[in-house]
Amino acid sequence: MSDYTRGSVRDYGRDYGRDYMRRPLSLRSNMPVAPMPQSEAQALIERVVKMSKADSISMQIDDGTTTNLRFADNRVSTAGQVQDSGVVVISSFGPKHAAVQTNDLSDEGLRRAVAQSEALARLAPDDPEAMPPLGPQQYKSSEAYFTSTAEASADERARAAMTALEPSRAAGDLKAAGYLEIRARATAIGNSKGMFGYHPFTTANYTLTVRTTDGTGSGWAGAEVNDWSGLDFAALGKRAADKARASRSPVAVEPGRYTVVMEPQAVGDLVQLIGYYAGAREADEGRSPFVKAGGGNKIGMKIIDSRVSIISDPFDPDLRGQPFDGDGLPLGRQVWVEDGVLRHLYYSRFWAKKQNAVATGAPSTFKMTGGTTPLEDMIKSTTRGVLVTRLWYLREVDPRTILYTGLTRDGTFLIENGKVTHAIKNFRFNDSPLFLLNNVDALGVPVRIGGTEAGGPIVVPAVKAKDFDFTSLSDAV
Repeated sequence: MSDYTRGSVRDYGRDYGRDYMRRPLSLRSNMPVAPMPQSEAQALIERVVKMSKADSISMQIDDGTTTNLRFADNRVSTAGQVQDSGVVVISSFGPKHAAVQTNDLSDEGLRRAVAQSEALARLAPDDPEAMPPLGPQQYKSSEAYFTSTAEASADERARAAMTALEPSRAAGDLKAAGYLEIRARATAIGNSKGMFGYHPFTTANYTLTVRTTDGTGSGWAGAEVNDWSGLDFAALGKRAADKARASRSPVAVEPGRYTVVMEPQAVGDLVQLIGYYAGAREADEGRSPFVKAGGGNKIGMKIIDSRVSIISDPFDPDLRGQPFDGDGLPLGRQVWVEDGVLRHLYYSRFWAKKQNAVATGAPSTFKMTGGTTPLEDMIKSTTRGVLVTRLWYLREVDPRTILYTGLTRDGTFLIENGKVTHAIKNFRFNDSPLFLLNNVDALGVPVRIGGTEAGGPIVVPAVKAKDFDFTSLSDAV
């Protein structure tokens, strides 16, 4: 069960009637540091609103603590804790607006930010897509704040790292490198029309790479959770070490189209890209993969395998995302693809007004439904194929089909007659998540992943699919 408490140790000499001050924190401190409480965030926004002379003013707050621990070459290299507050002030005069960002939350600092944003707004050109500010909204809590995460001590973080470091040191033929980042933060939004939203959250993101000392093998594992107690560091360390040993001395295999078994991390790296192209405006203007031949969009049409649905839901316990978007629109469960059929596209407030549609709010989470097939059974049912741990360095080739190029990394293996037979050299691929999800053979159980290039709460299953296009070999390990 998630909870949120201010904590008795949060006292940095704040006095909103005078100056806003923070004392440096000891990196050795095990004391919890909670983000700005809701009452203080609301009071801060109200202070700024009173300073404004603009037609309207809005504000965004980001406050909290980010703690990290990094290790490489089988030893801890850095550890840090940063506590910060930042605000963005946006002043508007009719269709003119400008934003100023500051971390000086004293009265003087805030007045300066407000004055600068007003001066810039008066000079700005008219924004033809400017929308009036939202009034009061109703937001539910996604229960994304866990004290188990916020209060994870320096000792706990060090013990987590040692679950990878000690086995690698003992093995003698492995080198471990990893990064653990813990965030205990809050975001808040508000404006002069009475809108106010507040979202406290915690995340623990852990990524680990283990390499063999001969330089030929590399294994990776990673995870992200809101609740620190949900991370199994020992299991992640074993997975990365096993992959490193198994991927030693890879052999070259001819590029081409293969049946592919993608672990959830690889699926997430590629499939999350669908969300980038799900804007109604792009489809209506003819520059989207969801443009229908002859005009219009593909809503109501089958676009991927009927076993696949894609949703966003900040209240899903696997996701726990922000319950409002940057404009302040409340977010709920949004079904983008249902049983392979495109059901909805994202509408901004401006485009919804122009098209006489309902604004959806920009989604903050991504979840792809799955099946029940274990990864081991996907391998057993494959006559010849490629097992992929994760993808890396993805870059756009064709936005009309979501065609991307990228590389496999940290564990790529040949499957023959139902067994993993060889570590193979990494491939460059040219493929699309839409192509992948139209060639599905089997789906695993969805899990939350960590370490994607985009980040954010992403839940996807393992996938077995036909005809994935590997175009060339890569000598990179």
